[in-house]
Amino acid sequence: MKRRILIIDDELSTCTMLKLALRDSYEVKYAIDAMQGLSMFKAERFDLVLLDLIIGEHDGIEILKQIKDYDRDVTVIMITAFGNIKSSVEAIKNGAFNYLSKPIDMDELFVFIEQALRVRNLSDEVVYLSDELKNHRFQSQGLIGNSAPIRKVYTMIEKLKDVDTTVTITGESGTGKELVARAIHFTGKRKDKRFVVINCAAIPENLLEGELFGYKRGTFTGAIQDKKGKFEVADKGTIFLDEIGDMQLNLQSKLLRVLQQKEYTPLGSNEVHKTDVRIIAATNKNLETMVKEGSFREDLFYRLSVMNIHMPPLRERKEDIPLLCQHFIEKFGREQNKRVKKITPETMEVLMSYDYPGNIRQLANFIEHAMIISNGYTIDIKDLPGTVKGTLHYEEQKEIYETNFRKRLSKMSIKEIERIAIEATLEKNAGKREPTAKDLGISIRSLHNKIKEYGLV
Repeated sequence: MKRRILIIDDELSTCTMLKLALRDSYEVKYAIDAMQGLSMFKAERFDLVLLDLIIGEHDGIEILKQIKDYDRDVTVIMITAFGNIKSSVEAIKNGAFNYLSKPIDMDELFVFIEQALRVRNLSDEVVYLSDELKNHRFQSQGLIGNSAPIRKVYTMIEKLKDVDTTVTITGESGTGKELVARAIHFTGKRKDKRFVVINCAAIPENLLEGELFGYKRGTFTGAIQDKKGKFEVADKGTIFLDEIGDMQLNLQSKLLRVLQQKEYTPLGSNEVHKTDVRIIAATNKNLETMVKEGSFREDLFYRLSVMNIHMPPLRERKEDIPLLCQHFIEKFGREQNKRVKKITPETMEVLMSYDYPGNIRQLANFIEHAMIISNGYTIDIKDLPGTVKGTLHYEEQKEIYETNFRKRLSKMSIKEIERIAIEATLEKNAGKREPTAKDLGISIRSLHNKIKEYGLV
């Protein structure tokens, strides 16, 4: 795809000459009015702007500032008929890449444009690699996805990983709240210290306090020796309080003391322990509603909710389903020693159409089930559990697949469709060319040429 250049110059002859000179190498548009040029720039995407220093009654430096305010990454080369060094230096200070004097030396112009676009390419690549490294870092903690909702989560993790602020992660069950907590800890400044998890809903009320703060020998029946609590174990690290909404009121007040005063007292002891622990909490309940109902302390709610990260349900980030499926195929493939490599397109359409009340955990279960059932290299509709298959009758599944397939076809070139048809038929015939040519209705020679053309060898 050609890089796009916008020329803003009030001399029509200059615009015409530049467009003719550049059109073989670039896609070029021009405007002879400054305001029209600005409007074109904001309405379309351009890689480079050639901007006159004086455009009628408008100062090119002011137009440059407006262009850079709108898109600071765009490359601008200034053009001047006056060779004014002071103005040219001012243009550079305001973000211009370089400047040219009229009459324009075309060889010099081409060199400047290529230099500018190479710098732009390097800048884009740095941003891309930075994003890729960030995403890879979060994926190493189990977070998978590239959708807008999950990218917001990545951004919040990046902002919170190196501060000690208390964070509450909200979201439905199965959305991956613990993975977010782990990403905050293991990509942040406390990553070399312990990350301790405690599920407030899984431990009976009479035992949870001892689990959190520890106890002394003889405090209660069965306490045959001193026990360290999770806050002592996690010192200098992070403690993740999952299902914080299930914590009883009397224990909430003791947790509040830890948040406010950074200290606690083990059961059966009068000794006050200091603690340096970052607290991350998670819940699938509405804590604000619980506060109004009197089942959650208001002061603790505000202490916990300094910063909030909301994990979106899977139905709001369905574009991540193919990535998640591939992750689970690789994971369960290793665990089950299975050969499954991919999911058929019609099966993916069925998976994409389901609403997942159990979120990512439910999708993982579907893929694990399908891989156990599958006898080949692919997962087919017949391999899916009844839960997801039962949501659509066969005719509905077929209609969804065919509708989406037609949409995809409408965006493809004839050559792309031909390549896909040849590739699929070769796969069906295990790479054997004679039956493939017969199925496609072409000669062996034609098939050989097409395979070579499309790089399918």
